[in-house]
Amino acid sequence: MRRLMVFNNVSLDGYIADEKGDMSWAHKQDPEWLAFTSENASGQAELVFGRVTYDLMAGWWPTPQALQSMPDVARAMNGMPKVVFSRTLQKAAWQNTRVVKGDLAAEMRRMKAEPGPNMVIMGSGSIVSQLTDAGLIDEYQLVVHGIALGRGKSIFDVREKTRLDLKKSRVFGNGNVVLWYEPAR
Repeated sequence: MRRLMVFNNVSLDGYIADEKGDMSWAHKQDPEWLAFTSENASGQAELVFGRVTYDLMAGWWPTPQALQSMPDVARAMNGMPKVVFSRTLQKAAWQNTRVVKGDLAAEMRRMKAEPGPNMVIMGSGSIVSQLTDAGLIDEYQLVVHGIALGRGKSIFDVREKTRLDLKKSRVFGNGNVVLWYEPAR
């Protein structure tokens, strides 16, 4: 069975974007952090997005600017297989991307049962919330940033309390803290 993981940047108050959709606060770059993100992107995975996050990612990673500023991550992001869940997107232009339109939870159950690499959801708060409610996420990797936004888009808009167990953590010199959680069993 393939594992489904989440990798998301979050503010101290639990938002993945501010009320205007801005996420620039989540992009502190320094050598230690760049090494971590390059190493993290070097693994084999299938990326999973909702349409809004897909549009943001597809608008950045294939560009010359992305290849210049973060070449290892850009090459990995462009080369990995990708799935975008969307009711409105007809076709995906970003290489190695397929569009899935069916019932999110049913499609994810089917995908998890197929052979292939583990899957990673990036951004896509609505997808994370729905798949959390369905009990389909195996691991949450949350990068906590030392900022309180006050308002914005929550990573979790779930129907019921969801208990998670902390499995490990790592503190970075730039103030980022990565927390690895698994659903409490």
